[in-house]
Amino acid sequence: MTLTKYENKARLNLIKIIHTLIWVFFNFIIVYMLCAVITNNLDDYFWICFGLIILEGLILVFFKMSCPLTLIARNYSDSKRDNFDIYLPNWLAKYTKIIYSGIFIVILIITTYQLLK
Repeated sequence: MTLTKYENKARLNLIKIIHTLIWVFFNFIIVYMLCAVITNNLDDYFWICFGLIILEGLILVFFKMSCPLTLIARNYSDSKRDNFDIYLPNWLAKYTKIIYSGIFIVILIITTYQLLK
């Protein structure tokens, strides 16, 4: 079945909305974790968030460092831009994995310090 240009655009927009909402959700998680670890409040929510970040990492590894939504979105666009599948500025979409991996490494270092002190 061949989709019309309008149907492709509608599906791509839906993926972009979902992808952006998931990105916002993970921003809340990473900010919560950073605040929790700095204040040494390693509660159950911190560890749930930790598990979600690990799960996200495993999914990225499984899909060869691509988000599954990006792979689906490729069916509806031939754009080469880094933000073709998410409502973010192109520079942020390009460097999101690097930025948040760096923040997570900081969280890991501080968590280790908090647990060992």
